[in-house]
Amino acid sequence: MLVGDNFGCGSSREHAPWALAGFGFRAVISTSFADIFRNNALKNGLLPVVVDAETHQMLFDLLEEVPLAELTIDLDSQSLILPTGQRVPFPIDGFSKSCLLRGTDELGYILGFDEQITAYENRA
Repeated sequence: MLVGDNFGCGSSREHAPWALAGFGFRAVISTSFADIFRNNALKNGLLPVVVDAETHQMLFDLLEEVPLAELTIDLDSQSLILPTGQRVPFPIDGFSKSCLLRGTDELGYILGFDEQITAYENRA
C-alpha cells in the first residue's frame, strides 16, 4: 500500500496494523512513519518501507498512469523492485528483519533460543 508522509500519526494501538494486515496488506510504503505505528507494524508482520521523496512521488505518478502496476519487495536484500527492474533500497533494523523473514514475533524469536536458555538455567 502506498501512503502519504508520516503515515500512522495518531495511531498508538496495534489495531491499525491488524486492520491493514486483515485486508491483506503485507507492506506499507511511505517517506516516513509515526514511531508507534512503525513499531506496532513490525511487531505484527506488516513491513513499513521508507523511500525518499523522489521515489515516493514517482510511485504515485506510476500508479496514476498504471493503476495495477506491481511492485516487488525483497526483504532479504532490503529492496523495493519497480516494474522497470530498478531496485530502491530501504532501511530496516536487523532484529525486525530477522523476525519478519522467520515469520515470528519477539516471543517466538526468544523461544528460538530454548536450548541455550535451558542450558543456562541448568548451570545455575
